[in-house]
Parts: sequence; C-alpha cells; structure tokens
Amino acid sequence: MKQKRLFVLLIILVLSLCLMASLALAQSFDSMKKKVSEYTLDNGMKFIVMERHDAPVASFHVYANVGAANEVNGITGISHLLEHMAFKGTKTIGTKDYDAEKKIFEQMDKLYAEIISTKYGLNPDTAKLSALNTKFTALQDEAKKYVINNELFDLFMQQGDAGINAYTSNDATQYINSLPSNRLEFWMSVTSDRFLNPVFREFYKEKKVVMEERRLSLENQPIGRLMEDFLASAFKAHPYHHSVVGHMSDLLKITRQDVANYFKEYYQARNLTVAIVGDVKAKEVFKLAKIYFGRLPKGPAPRPVRTVEPEQWGERIVKVSVQSQPILLVGYHRPAETDPDDAALSALANIIGQGRSSRLWESLVKDKKIAIQTGTFNGFPGTKFPNLVAFVAVPAKNHTNDECLELIEKEIERIKNEPVTAEELTKFKQSTKKGVIDGMKQNASIASTLTYFEVIHGDWGKAFDQITEIEKVTPEDIMRVAKKYLTVKNRTIGEIVPENEAE
Repeated sequence: MKQKRLFVLLIILVLSLCLMASLALAQSFDSMKKKVSEYTLDNGMKFIVMERHDAPVASFHVYANVGAANEVNGITGISHLLEHMAFKGTKTIGTKDYDAEKKIFEQMDKLYAEIISTKYGLNPDTAKLSALNTKFTALQDEAKKYVINNELFDLFMQQGDAGINAYTSNDATQYINSLPSNRLEFWMSVTSDRFLNPVFREFYKEKKVVMEERRLSLENQPIGRLMEDFLASAFKAHPYHHSVVGHMSDLLKITRQDVANYFKEYYQARNLTVAIVGDVKAKEVFKLAKIYFGRLPKGPAPRPVRTVEPEQWGERIVKVSVQSQPILLVGYHRPAETDPDDAALSALANIIGQGRSSRLWESLVKDKKIAIQTGTFNGFPGTKFPNLVAFVAVPAKNHTNDECLELIEKEIERIKNEPVTAEELTKFKQSTKKGVIDGMKQNASIASTLTYFEVIHGDWGKAFDQITEIEKVTPEDIMRVAKKYLTVKNRTIGEIVPENEAE
C-alpha cells in the first residue's frame, strides 16, 4: 500500500511540475507578446516590432510574399534570380554613373533578344550569332567600367552587419540584416532605396551564376535529380512541381524586362512585411518607416496562385537512373499548414521518421539494418499551399528500395491501427516545444517567426499559440490523419535506380 501511495504521489508531483512549467511558459509568451507592436503604412506595407533592450543590437527581416510557387511556365527561377539581383545596388549605390550605365543596359537587352531569336530560330545563322556574341561581350566589358563591386554589401558590413543574408523558397523571398540598434535609420534609408530604386545590374552575368547553381546543386547531384522528377510527378498542376532554381531553358531566356515586371508586381508595398526585433523603440521605427518606406507606391494586389492541385487518382512512380546508390522517397499529399490537421500530421511525421528514436530509424537502421539513413520531410516543398509529408530511406549495401518500402508501409499501417505510445507523444511534444522556445530566444529567429506567421497564418500573434496547438494532439488524432492521408492512391514513389541496375 505504501508503494502504491508513493507512486500516486509521484504521478501527482510530475503532473504538478508539468502544469507549473506550462503556466510559466504561457506567462513568458504572454509577456513577450505584449512587447510586440504593429503598424501598417498607407501604402499597405506592414511593420512588426518587438522591443528587447538587453543588448544594443537589432535584427531586421523583410518578408516578400513571393516565391517559386508564384512563377509560371517560361519564367521559372525568376524569384531566386531576383533575390540575387537585389544585392547589385540601386541608382545611387553600386555605380559610378547610372545614366551612362542605363544606356548600355538598354543596348545589351536589345542585343540579347536578337541573340536568343537567332540561336533558337529556324536555321540559325552561326556566323551572325558569333558576331552578335562578340558585340555583346564588348558591351558587358563596357558596363563593368561603371560598376562598384559589392558596394551595397560592403555598406552593410561597414555599419557592423553581422547577419546580412537572403534566401528564396517556394513560398517566399526573405532579406535579413543584424545591425547595431543605432543604425536603424541607416537600414531604413538603404533598404527602402533597394525597393524604391532597384537596378538589375550585371543581370546577364548573374544569370550565368544561377545557371551554374542549378548545375551544381541539381543536375550534377543524384538526389537533386530525384527531387526534381519526384515533385514534377507528385504535383501535376500546382507550381510546387518546379524547383526554386527553375528550368535551365527558362533561366537562359528570362530577360531583364521580365525581372523588372516581376519586381513591379510582387515587390510593391502591400506584399512586403517587415519585422524588427531588438533594442529599438516601436514609435521611432514607425516614424522612420513612414518617412522612408512610405515613399513606395501602393500598387494593386499581386495575382494569387490560382491553380489548386487536383485530387490524385492513383499511385505515381518515378525512377531516376544515375550512377549512385539507391534512394527511396515516398510522399503523400497533405493540406496546407493552416489546416486544423497540421499539428497531428507534424506529430505523425515526427514519430514515424524524425530522429534516431523514430520508428523508421529503429526498424530499418537499428534492428533490420536494411538502411543506413531514414527521415521524414513534412511541409514539403512548401507550407503555404497543400503539400507533402514524405519518407526517405537510403538502403544499406546489398539491400534494396523495395525492402525499405515494405518496412515503411508496415510502420504506416501500424500507426493507422495502433495508438502511439504515451512516451512517443510526449517526446514529440517536448522536442517540438523546445524548438518553439529556442526560436523565441534570438532576435533574428523571432523576427523570422513573426513575419512567417503574419503572412502564412494571417496573424503574427499565432506564433505565441504554437505550444497550445501542440498540446492538443492526441493518439486518436494521429491515427485519424494517418488513415485520411497515408493511402496508396494518395502517394508518389520516387527512387534512384543505379545505372547498372536500370532496365
């Protein structure tokens, strides 16, 4: 009886500690949330500010609500290319004489159009093409004389920027800076100039850089080839079917005018959201934002992505033959992150395949030893629109993709029909909560989170509600979403088949 009483007391103590920790965390998040202010300019651009005065620094995050999913056939890769161009300067930064430079740009654009027309027309005139390329090279050399290399980047570095960066995804393009907080007005001035007076300097040179990026990261990498063909099969209609880096033929033919038009539509004020986190005062930020970013024109709302991926009618299989070890990728369609099923799907993905205590690792790698690596991608390749939860396995020597698929299917059937254990669910909740908490420690990650929730979820405040949603997940929820989404009809299988094994 004493042992039983002690056990009950221990359970009560553990539950009490968990409750106290949850209450403390909720209070901490409530306190953080109260430090956040927002302001929308007349042109529609939104600013979100969190004051944190523990160090004289601030992080700046500009979220452009445009990514590869906004691209149409013919201009795939343009979002990523535009991100590259954003570091090339403005009419006053990065140039010795913009007026002279502009005239050369116009000549180059006209000549490049003629080169493309000649090269891809019927019966190309090779002699004419050679002459055109020679003239084009001469113009590029002439344009170089006016360029001050990396002046924009150097300006930020000289002001103490410790985090200048940018990246493009399927859903967004983001620009990041971390500066001493007394450089707030400097950031306002230079960044607003980037959006108000963009100059797509060294455009043709940068196109070659992006094309080489595609070769190195995708075409010359077996996993890159698999990913491209897999997504093209999984998404037959929605633009998630093409990669962020775009198709080579599109990159070759995109013009500087294409980029200018794309910028005008998607980089107008109402499509930009800014978060500033650190040793700043919200009132001062909003005052300066009106002065500098209030100059951006108020344009019409950009075109939304119209295409919705239709229901999949049956299993799809794609095989890539290349000199490589075999790799298996199995993806199932799932709804966007804003769907009520998201938290349960996150739990499912975590328990089945994320980390060395996951079911796939325990089964395929540790116990059966038929794989050397396993994992799960959730929210792939983006989260704004309906996407995929996918499972990957790399077979061990003398084992096959088919063997891995058989055990993955076994684990999927298991999670459909047996409730996950309390230990598995607790591990998911604790690790996910830790990730949320860690993301709220640094200025840069907070700024990123605030813009993400504002754009994707329509409310930055929901960033502070993540733990509540995690806590709601039950074993029954996980079984339900597994049965709903993890069906053979709803899946795409992609695999690398070593060339010596291909038929």
